[in-house]
Amino acid sequence: MAVEEFLKQCQQSGDAAYAAFRSLLEKLEDPKTRTDARVFLSDLHSCVGSSDDCLHKYHFRIQDIYLDQYEGYRGRKKLTMMVIPSIFIPEDWSFTFYEGLNRHPDSILKDKTVAELGCGNGWITIAIAEKWLPAKVYGLDINPRAVKVSWINLYMNAFDEKGQPIYDEEKKTLLDRVEFHESDLLSYFREHDIQLERIVGCIPQILNPNPEAMSKMITENASEEFLHSLSNYCALQGFVEDQFGLGLIARAVEEGIAVIKPTGIMIFNMGGRPGQGVCKRLFERRGFRVTRLWQTKVLQAGDTDISALVEIEKNSPHRFEFFMGLSGDQPICARTAWAYGKAGGHISHGLSVYSCQLRHPNQVKLIFEFLKSGFQEISNSLDLSFEDDLVADEKIPFLAYLASVLKENSFFPYEPPAGCKRFRNLIAGFMKTYHHIPLTSDNVVVFPSRTVAIENALRLFSPRLAIVDEHLTRNLPRQWLTSLAVETAEPGLSEDVVTVIEAPRQSDLMIELIKKLKPQVVVTGIAHFESVTSSAFVQLLDATGEIGSRLFLDISDHFELSSLPGTSGVLKYLSGTPLPSHAAILCGLVKNQVYSDLEVAFVISEEHAILKALSKTVEVLEGNTSLISQYYYGCLFHELLAFQLMDRRPNPERRSENSKSVEVIGFATSAISVLNNAELSISDDGNSLIHMDVDQWFLPMPSPVKAAIFESFARQNMAESEIDVTPSIKQLVKSNYGFPTDSSTEFIYSDCLQALFSKLVLCCIQEGGTMCFPAGSNGNYVSVAKFLKANIVNIPTISEKGFKLTEDILNKALETVKKPWVYISGPTINPTGLLYSNKEMENILTACARFGARVVIDTSFSGLEFDFEGWGGWNLGGCLSKLSSSGNPSFCVSLLGGLSLKLLSGALKFAFLALNQPLLIDAFHSFPGLTKPHSTDKYSIKKLLALREQKGAMLDVVKEQIRKLENRAKRLKEALEKCGWDVLRPCAGVSMVAKPSLLNKAVKLSHSLKDTGSGEKDATYEVKLNDTTIREAIAKITGLCINSGSWTGIPGYCRFTIALEDSEFEQALACLVKFKSIVGN
Repeated sequence: MAVEEFLKQCQQSGDAAYAAFRSLLEKLEDPKTRTDARVFLSDLHSCVGSSDDCLHKYHFRIQDIYLDQYEGYRGRKKLTMMVIPSIFIPEDWSFTFYEGLNRHPDSILKDKTVAELGCGNGWITIAIAEKWLPAKVYGLDINPRAVKVSWINLYMNAFDEKGQPIYDEEKKTLLDRVEFHESDLLSYFREHDIQLERIVGCIPQILNPNPEAMSKMITENASEEFLHSLSNYCALQGFVEDQFGLGLIARAVEEGIAVIKPTGIMIFNMGGRPGQGVCKRLFERRGFRVTRLWQTKVLQAGDTDISALVEIEKNSPHRFEFFMGLSGDQPICARTAWAYGKAGGHISHGLSVYSCQLRHPNQVKLIFEFLKSGFQEISNSLDLSFEDDLVADEKIPFLAYLASVLKENSFFPYEPPAGCKRFRNLIAGFMKTYHHIPLTSDNVVVFPSRTVAIENALRLFSPRLAIVDEHLTRNLPRQWLTSLAVETAEPGLSEDVVTVIEAPRQSDLMIELIKKLKPQVVVTGIAHFESVTSSAFVQLLDATGEIGSRLFLDISDHFELSSLPGTSGVLKYLSGTPLPSHAAILCGLVKNQVYSDLEVAFVISEEHAILKALSKTVEVLEGNTSLISQYYYGCLFHELLAFQLMDRRPNPERRSENSKSVEVIGFATSAISVLNNAELSISDDGNSLIHMDVDQWFLPMPSPVKAAIFESFARQNMAESEIDVTPSIKQLVKSNYGFPTDSSTEFIYSDCLQALFSKLVLCCIQEGGTMCFPAGSNGNYVSVAKFLKANIVNIPTISEKGFKLTEDILNKALETVKKPWVYISGPTINPTGLLYSNKEMENILTACARFGARVVIDTSFSGLEFDFEGWGGWNLGGCLSKLSSSGNPSFCVSLLGGLSLKLLSGALKFAFLALNQPLLIDAFHSFPGLTKPHSTDKYSIKKLLALREQKGAMLDVVKEQIRKLENRAKRLKEALEKCGWDVLRPCAGVSMVAKPSLLNKAVKLSHSLKDTGSGEKDATYEVKLNDTTIREAIAKITGLCINSGSWTGIPGYCRFTIALEDSEFEQALACLVKFKSIVGN
């Protein structure tokens, strides 16, 4: 085709011009016609020149872009580039961007794999290839016409005017280095699994987003106006930065994280209108280190409407940044700029080029993979910007670990009460690697806090007299610190009164007190000036050993989570000498860089009996230590161990010290009874057990729960209102139970339900009350009361009433009870899974009021009702109001609740206690050592409670899981009945009870899950099946853990929990059949 004919076609319209050039591109792509086509382009350029008239008349323009920016530049002096109206025409923005790229050293792009986003007509992509000789540079644009024009420009610059290839110093042409592809930002690289080393982008900032613009189909044949607006990305991108016109850049950055190599660099052009702080924060909050390469000013385009920015300023404290003309140096806000522009003035704004690199690339990639897997809505809460590198080095790896745990696991696994096995292994590994102390996970027991560890240890031994370091007594019970029963002649009193004497930390003074007072337990730290050597520790060991005293030595202040931990005399001693049987090491972990109030503690001992007893004590009194808190510190330990070579050094030889054999205090009688007889967790001893004996949620966690957990840690600077859960809890107890609250009601929170109940039992003991448990109560709570030596009355219940409490039963039971404290599980009863109706509850409360009882209603197993026909829910407000005004003044009702089951939150534990009685509130606060929920827990719970009140995803998931529980209950009932069990059909919750027909049968059991101490692993022993042996028998024969009748309090009836992971539930059903087939025969 002759040049004249070509121009005639172009003159018809923009679409006709594009069609003509597309035909020309086909000839350029064919090596046979390429030379003639390139010569034709030269003739065309000579004919029309590069004036703006050409663009208006022929709908295209070919012009030269000059690159020789400084004297001595040896590269190509200019590029010849074509544009058409439907794509971006190079302007100040893109030239400033290229200037910014020039600020980098040449090595930054040479031999690298580079992508340019929003390449337009491709001039920057081609200039990068020409100047820096990258291995490959990809130009990407969402506009299909821009991609075709870029290819034409590539051929125009890869060949000279005679159609001959132009070679660079490495004997390559631009065709060897450059490719152009149609791509919405970086989608091309995701689809083709290409990893990049550099990402550059001169991306538009949209001031007036038009969500409808992207709803049309994107084709080459779309209108020129649409394709031009498409190049402007007129859609909202769903990021917080949208309000500043930066949403598209935010999306590009997040997509870039997935495809850039760990050492990769991103370089972006940023208009300064939102202010430099906002621009930098876009990168920093996503985990980048940012450098500003270049800054200048450009005039604001006259056709750009900035009224949207004026509106943002009107509704927020933010101020945009403009200047009066190019020479103005004082910023003005959008409103002033708008008025100045309307009056004919020229306004400008800053234009910067930013280079950014991920500071923790692999971890940040993991975080964004998690966000992209269905959690994009929380990305706006993510904040990875840190002024202190130490904070970043701690928080980013944890967020990455948390993201991987939440992404890869549908639920949090069962962990033993002694602490997460992985966490204990990491503690032992740290001690072994950094301090050369040969410990294993079995030497470590984890506690929620140092205070809890101290109080639990003192309750385990219940010493007549204990000496405690004055720095460690702050949260111990007030009664212990005010008792004067240092010596007592009264028989039996020594176990009921613990007297704690505060002592100075200085070792010589402490030892003097130990020798004079002869305490049975000593809890102390080491003064800072004495901590470097082991002499003070050895003297304490000797002084306590000589008088038969237990020693708990606190090393919290000297324990450093560092790759270069400071010298510790205590740990140096332990590397060469085993810990004596009467001593244990205590350490509270609070020294993290991010959360000053996130605590976990651990106790180290080399005495098996002590470790086992402490493990059981924490299980009885606390339940479990927060799993997420263990994950946090576990991540810190892991970071310090991950780069170490395992077992590189042999364990040092340790010499045993010859200590005098002096009898030390044993465990308290009540503790021994509970620890030996209560149904506590069964140790797996390496075997895989199925736990139908714990009230934990093992079904899949809903996405909103995972999102809330992650967001709570990803956020920074949470407002007090965002973690104030009290209004939400008040609403919950009012709407679900009609429980009245007023200004005198106090809500107390913990991350452990049993910890709250333990304190209530202590209040009962302090006022001389009696704990009253109906037969068919949660066995864990009964164990708490027994351990703490409360007076206990068991109230009999009958099968005809489903083992529920009734008014008549209570009237008979409470007649002879002094100061009764009545525990009631409801509306859903644990363990039976039955429901108390509102009328039944009113009758029970009426009976309690008659005797002036203090009532504890435990709602923690409620909220998952599936068979509630005729139930009608609870509304106790009117009844309680009437009883409070007319009944016995000592009558009061406290509401205990846990939200783990109600919110299906698994390891996210949160418990509350509502107290209405001033005397009870004062008594409760005299026992201050309570594990409080962390601010992240409160943020998550508040968010989830709000979601549960709304119609939508969370409520739908809860309903779906309730239906699943109902189906599980039916299937388990059928399976049990087939195996000869008598089943009480549940109506709600996660547990149910059944009575086996196999009681009184004799079975032989293996010692494999039992510690015989004889080494006879294959030995067997015979037991008769009854309430105390059936649990052990089922566990040893099948690996299924349930609760027996001694736990439920209902003779013969065992308890099963059903919120198991799917495959484990199926295995549990198979275990029941296996047990029947073995024992039944």
